[in-house]
Amino acid sequence: MHIKICGIRTLDDALAAVAAGADMLGFNFYPPSPRAVDVPTCAAIVDALRSRGHAVTCVGVFVNAPPETVRATLDACGLDAAQLSGDEPPSDLTALAGRAFKAIRPRDAAEAEALAARYARAAPPPALLLDARVPGLYGGSGRPADWGLARRLAARLPLLLAGGLTPENVAAAVRAVRPWGVDVASGVESAPGVKSPPRMAAFCRAARSLPSTPPLAPLPARGEGTGVE
Repeated sequence: MHIKICGIRTLDDALAAVAAGADMLGFNFYPPSPRAVDVPTCAAIVDALRSRGHAVTCVGVFVNAPPETVRATLDACGLDAAQLSGDEPPSDLTALAGRAFKAIRPRDAAEAEALAARYARAAPPPALLLDARVPGLYGGSGRPADWGLARRLAARLPLLLAGGLTPENVAAAVRAVRPWGVDVASGVESAPGVKSPPRMAAFCRAARSLPSTPPLAPLPARGEGTGVE
């Protein structure tokens, strides 16, 4: 089970997330979010993680940013991949040449299938992130996604499940959906944008408490000869 802890804003929170068992960290570049981080801060955190030997996958989270901005931010911060969480067209994924995956928030099964057909990528995983649909928000709502829709996609795609996950419900989510991985932000915080080390540790334990389907390879860490430059 792959675990992404999103909304990292400080090195202390990053180190606590890694110690808890996260293998992916998310850095939010959407200014309205209480979890937003700037490029110099993110770059310093990622550099400190790498200098300490942590091979955790670092993901930048963007909302409707032009591909050239996303690419420049990935390079400046030493990030491994981008998560496109807005209304980006499939051409943005193409422009980023394997360095990005799309977050979707479908209304129903038909829209979930249509979005998967438009945005799912073959490799490396995840193919998609599925989040709860809340009008006017681009994630971070704390509301659960539709696990039934997620299960349908996870049966054939390496799906990263987000939306209202907490230490208290993530085991049930994993049991119901069988996703490739899970993504959490507000569910492991003591206040908006402030991570709780005990909750991060509890989340990781719960997420991995059930037998899982055979794992797929995670997104590669930067500099490991994987083709992610």
